[in-house]
Formats: sequence, C-alpha cells, structure tokens
Amino acid sequence: MTISTEKTFAANTDLSWLVGNARLIDLSGQLLGAHIAHAGLIMFWAGAITISEVTRFVPGVPMYEQGLTLLPHLATLGWGVGAGGEVVDTYPYFVIGILHLVASAVLGAGGLFHVFRTPPILYNSGGQAAKFHYEWNDPKQLSLILGHHLIILGFGAFFLVLKAMFFGGIYDTHLGDIRLISNPNLNPTTIFGYLFGLKDGSWNILGMASVDNLEDVIGGHIWIGLILIIGGVWHILVQPFGWVRRILPIENGEEILSYSLLGLALMAWISAVFVGYNTTVFPPEFYGLERLGLANIQFFLGILAFGGYVWHSWRSRQTNT
Repeated sequence: MTISTEKTFAANTDLSWLVGNARLIDLSGQLLGAHIAHAGLIMFWAGAITISEVTRFVPGVPMYEQGLTLLPHLATLGWGVGAGGEVVDTYPYFVIGILHLVASAVLGAGGLFHVFRTPPILYNSGGQAAKFHYEWNDPKQLSLILGHHLIILGFGAFFLVLKAMFFGGIYDTHLGDIRLISNPNLNPTTIFGYLFGLKDGSWNILGMASVDNLEDVIGGHIWIGLILIIGGVWHILVQPFGWVRRILPIENGEEILSYSLLGLALMAWISAVFVGYNTTVFPPEFYGLERLGLANIQFFLGILAFGGYVWHSWRSRQTNT
C-alpha cells in the first residue's frame, strides 16, 4: 500500500478559506483527529444550548413562543413532560445537557490526542489503528470504514426504538401524553410505501412526511436500523462492485465529500417537509402550528449542502484531469 502525504487539494486552490481540512487529506491520523474534534464541537453546541434553554425556560409558556430549539426535541422523546405536553420537570434536560458537555470534552481530548500524540498517518501507528488507514483509491478499505459508520448509525436508530418501546415511551400528540409503542408496524408494504409517497394505498405528495402514527414511525426505525447494520456488515466484508464504482467513482477525498454533502442536502429537504407539515413527529404542543420559518431554515441548509456537493464534485473532476 502506498502512503501519500502530498497535500494536493490544498495546493490546487487559491481560495485558502475554502481549504479547511483538505490540508489533512492524505494524513489519515490527523484527519481522524479533526473528525473527532468536530464531533466534540457538535456535542458542545448541543450541551451548551440545552443548558442555556433550561436556565431561561418559563413554565406555562409554550416552547415555540420562547424560541427554544432543543428542548422541544427532548420533550418529543418523552423527557420531562406530562399530559397535554406540559413540562413537569426540567431536570432531565439539565442532565442531558451535562452529558453532552462531558462527551464533548472526551471527544475534544480524543481529537487533540490524534493530532499531537499519534502519527499523522494511521498506517504508521501499528496495531488495530493501522487497520483504519485508507487510501482514496483503495475501495476495499474505504468500504470497510463506511461499514463501521453504517453500523453506528444503525445502533443510533435502535436507541430511539428502545426508548419508544421499553424506556418510558415517547410523546404522542394524538393521545396528548407519553406512551410506550408496544406494537410497531413492521409491514414492509406500509413502511417502504412511504418512500414512494404511498399512504393507505393512495399517493401523497408529502411522501415519508405523510406518516400520521407512531407505530409506523418506530417500525420504520426498526427497518432502517436493520438495513444500516446489515449494510455495514456487508461493506466490511465486501468491497464495492465494479459497476457501482463506475456509477459512483471514488478516486479522491473530494468525491467522497461531495457524496456526503449530497446525502446531507437530501436529509435537510426531507426534514424541511417533516417540520413544515408533520404534526406526529413534530407535535404542535412543542413546535406550534406556524412553522414556515423552521422549515425554511432546513430548506436553505439543504441548498447550502447541495452547493457544497456541486463545488466538491467539480473539484474532484479538476483533480482527476
């Protein structure tokens, strides 16, 4: 396996403010450190904003009127709320915020460790770490790394399933209270029909956002969790087929980043429809009924991510020529 340390991406642009972590593109150890530190920043934001919202929360006033961002999500998951969506205890929010801050410190320390105390290239570390070194033109190794990411995402989907089914339940706006989702719908015709906009046998323009019951929501998470974990195992054991590599070529980091940004844009646009029109997943008790502003934020973030996809896709072609 060849080890490349030429910072080609950083050298091929005059727009230094757009380089970012591209300067680490061939340094797998340092790029991992930046990746972990970035996760730490996200955790810190989530923890800090949660604690901030707890300190300024006003009982008896709807969350959406207070301009809260994260507490409505925690309330939807069944934390700290009672009948009618009334917040009866903010202590769970405080605990969750602190846990995120602690996690951010651990991730931040991990990022600094990989940047300053380990070899810039994982291959030089030896042991288990060397197994996660990659070369952008090595589809087998990239597939292995992708597989591990998919498995982690699958576990994340199952965490929601466990919370909904066994650990307190989640908030059901149709009932006006928290309940356990003891019988999730696993019917593949119903669940996968949402992907094609089918709801109760009829086409619905909202697609997946037309779901109107928590049994389908949790059943969908069970399906996606299984697909992610099985797909992760598949990618760990099997490298991409030739025809897949022709459709989605992987020759450099710019291409992989462009695919990631395209997926992020798709998720943002799906989220915009859910926020704007779905009251089962986004209960009006916490988000209100006038949610165009929230939906627009998701929509324009999707446009930003799509712009990043176009930019990095173009950059990858420039690099390959």
